[in-house]
Amino acid sequence: MKISFIASLLLLGAALLAQASKLHETSVRASEINLLAKEHPELNFTFAEVKGKHQDLQHAIVDTRVSSRDRLVIWLMSYNGELSKYLSGLGLHLIQPHYANRWFSTVPKEMHDTGECLGSIRLEAATGEDHSPLVKIPKPDGLAARSLEFVKWLVKENPQGEWNRFLNEKRTDLLWDKVILSGISHGSTTSARFAKHQKVARVVAFSGPRDQLESWQSLPSATPANRYFGFTHILDKGWTADHYCRSWQMLGLAKFGPLVNVEKTKSPFGNSRRLITDFDVDGNANKAHGIVVRDGRWKEVWKYLYTHPVDKVGKTVPPDPYCTMKIRSN
Repeated sequence: MKISFIASLLLLGAALLAQASKLHETSVRASEINLLAKEHPELNFTFAEVKGKHQDLQHAIVDTRVSSRDRLVIWLMSYNGELSKYLSGLGLHLIQPHYANRWFSTVPKEMHDTGECLGSIRLEAATGEDHSPLVKIPKPDGLAARSLEFVKWLVKENPQGEWNRFLNEKRTDLLWDKVILSGISHGSTTSARFAKHQKVARVVAFSGPRDQLESWQSLPSATPANRYFGFTHILDKGWTADHYCRSWQMLGLAKFGPLVNVEKTKSPFGNSRRLITDFDVDGNANKAHGIVVRDGRWKEVWKYLYTHPVDKVGKTVPPDPYCTMKIRSN
């Protein structure tokens, strides 16, 4: 009888362990977990259902079968299942919050290239604080608050994921020194802009940052420059028009190594922060723009970008002579 009881306890323990140790994928609408979350139709930012999916649906993923790296990736673009699952397998937590990020098409065209317009809107969208006269984004609809509310909800709904490790003692803010800001295109640019304002563990920018002729990339940075990592395809229009290389130089990334073609150099890629690829995309610039976050062939690059020690850097090199700093806007 005693043996049977012990066996039952062991089986129960094994079942609970199996339940906890798995890939946890969670989704929830921002409007369901935060009554203060509002729509902003003037910014094309709504909770509407499109093709069967609500626009304010948020995603989270963590793999409790692997040891946690104690880092939270905040992904600032549409959810990417392939990349997210790979990163969770590296021991990273990841959330993709819904926040007021669809403002770009609402900016008057004559304002796009003034040099001090887009970055201010990005900062307001990230913080929910007043940084631009062109938009009014309250704190509950900014990236920071939406991410905080999402993590607080995950603490309750997914305790196996131990999301509480990313909250301060009073649960009033994220522990930003554990946060990796990341995204592609618009998302990578906002990641870099917010990191200028808020010190974070790392920035991983795919196909970016861009922002036309903006000057914010050279502003003093709360996040040390060696924590910014970039990766793009050389046929991407943002690269061929010198937007990305301009941003990388203004961010000071030449101090940490040369441009490295990942097709010709293996990890750790000379400890550089500026990675490029010339992988065959049949000359398709649009395909080049998005391919760096798709296709399993980039896994070693992804691992480097998200986990390489930030204190290990390459040798300082002169500015890229082929990168035009006074560039055209298109």
